[in-house]
Amino acid sequence: MTINLDFLPVIVMGFLLMFARIGTMIMLVPAFGETFIPMRVRLTIALLLTYVLLPINLDLYPADTMSSLSRLLGMLGGELLVGFFIGLSMKLIAYALTTAGTIMANQSGLAFAMGGDATNSGQQGALMGNFLNVLGICMVFVTNLHYVMIAAMQDSFTLFPPGNPLPVEDLSTLALTSVTHMFSVAARMGAPFIVVGIVFYFSLGLLNKLMPQMQIFFIAMPVNIMIGFGIFLLLLSTLMGYYLSEFEAALQPFLLK
Repeated sequence: MTINLDFLPVIVMGFLLMFARIGTMIMLVPAFGETFIPMRVRLTIALLLTYVLLPINLDLYPADTMSSLSRLLGMLGGELLVGFFIGLSMKLIAYALTTAGTIMANQSGLAFAMGGDATNSGQQGALMGNFLNVLGICMVFVTNLHYVMIAAMQDSFTLFPPGNPLPVEDLSTLALTSVTHMFSVAARMGAPFIVVGIVFYFSLGLLNKLMPQMQIFFIAMPVNIMIGFGIFLLLLSTLMGYYLSEFEAALQPFLLK
């Protein structure tokens, strides 16, 4: 009895190319790609997703991919570029929390209260931003938005078919839109703190003119911090709800309508 194994090279080739795309996305997307998650865990998730999605998308890869080494390397480079672009575009919206936290800390007198940010390779960041980052990751899993990211990974094989030229113009426009959207979300989340900060510091300046002998700084700093914490507690649920809605909207360009 003869067993025909001619199909194995095609399956292995498809698995490796698909793993290049999905693995790159897993290393960059929010929640899955955070640096505090061990590398082996992220690789395991990427391998399992590739194994699950392989039967669905194997036919999308051209049969003549293995005809030459240059074509195979070209396909591999294309898969890495698609994965890098999609993963980085999804990651950008997560940076809105870091920027918003920095704005809140500056307006609340906590700009010098720094701590290691587990989501950004242990770099120093404002404590409010660090807290918002961890809370945002938890909310993504609680609200099942990680399933939407997995759906976007699957839909990417239809939006960006393997072997086709990348739409550079459209990708450049989307990248610019993602960056501006990230800063817009951060500014809107920090807007209440900016307004309160302007009113508070204007009041301090007026009080300093009326009572020059008073040590305004020592009196104002504890009050400013308490006001900042009060606003933060009152608006936390609203801010995170707004962030999750914008997070879902940022994933829509990578989903099939």
